[in-house]
Amino acid sequence: MKETIDHIVARVVEGIYQDMPELLEKFGERGRTKCREDNYHHIKHLDSACKLESDEFFIDYALWLNNLLTTRGMQTKHVVDNFERLEKEIQQTNEFEYKEDYLRILSKGKEELEELNVDSPSL
Repeated sequence: MKETIDHIVARVVEGIYQDMPELLEKFGERGRTKCREDNYHHIKHLDSACKLESDEFFIDYALWLNNLLTTRGMQTKHVVDNFERLEKEIQQTNEFEYKEDYLRILSKGKEELEELNVDSPSL
């Protein structure tokens, strides 16, 4: 399982920095390291939300994360993009006991963030 998570995180981070090289220019290697750490946290929070049977647990985390990252120069669209990449990678594996729950909860988290998008001209 750990190898699967490591593989997913590596692919998500690789894709982000391949498609958005400006993030490396803006945040450097420290930003890439933080992105990797954040993705492990995303998966951990998805797992906790499933075990607690509380989608709100992850949604609250997503909103908190977005607030934290946007105060540090990121944009909501970056968080949504990250969740979409994570969703794609999770769809391609059968290693997660709660795979369908992860996907449902990620979708709900993205929806909450996309609603913020409507009110935010910076996206």
